[in-house]
Amino acid sequence: MPRRALFALFLALLSPLGWAGAQHEEQLAASVQAALSKAVSDHAATRPAAVHEGESRVWLAIMSSRLASRVPDAKVRLDLLQSVYYEASRAGLDPQLVLGLIQVESNFRKYAVSLAGARGFMQVMPFWVKAIGDREHNLFHLRTNLRYGCTILRHYLDVEKGDLFRALGRYNGSLGRAEYPNAVLAAWKKNWAYPAEDSVKVANVLAH
Repeated sequence: MPRRALFALFLALLSPLGWAGAQHEEQLAASVQAALSKAVSDHAATRPAAVHEGESRVWLAIMSSRLASRVPDAKVRLDLLQSVYYEASRAGLDPQLVLGLIQVESNFRKYAVSLAGARGFMQVMPFWVKAIGDREHNLFHLRTNLRYGCTILRHYLDVEKGDLFRALGRYNGSLGRAEYPNAVLAAWKKNWAYPAEDSVKVANVLAH
C-alpha cells in the first residue's frame, strides 16, 4: 500500500470518540503498582472467556443481537463479547457497563486512536504499559486492551470507594465533570442493560 494511502488510513482510524485521552499519568504507590502489574500480567484463559453455560448463552445471544450492527462479523463479535464477559467479570465489573464504556470510547473500533494517543476498544493510554505492564504488551490486541481497561477502571473504583460516577471521571481524566460519566451510563442503560424479560425470551428461543 502506498505511503499516502497508509497515512490516510491512519487518519481515518483516529477516534473522535476517544474521551480517555484526557488522562494524565499519575504516581502510583509501590503496593498499588505491584497489584495492578500482577492484574494485567496474569495469563488469560486459554479460551477467550470461560463463560458458564445456561445464563451465559442467553447473555451472549442478547448482546450479540444488539452488537450486530456495529460489529457485523459474527466470529469477531463472539470473540469480543466472550472477552468482555471474562475480563469484566475477572475485574469485578458489570460486563454491560464495560460495553457502554467501549461504545463511548471507540464505538467498538479495535484500532481506534485518539488524538492524545489512547488506543483500542477501551482507549487505554500507552503510559499504562510503562507503569504497570510489559513493553511487549500490544494495546491493539483484544484481550490485552480489555485487560488493561478493566483493571484501570477497577483501580479507580477502589480509589473512589465504589463511586462509579467518580471512577468514570477518573478513567476519562475529567474528574468532577458530568459529561463523560453521563455518556457512559446513558449508553449502558439504553443499549446494554440486561432486563429479565429479555433473558426469558431468549432462553425460550434457545430451548427450541
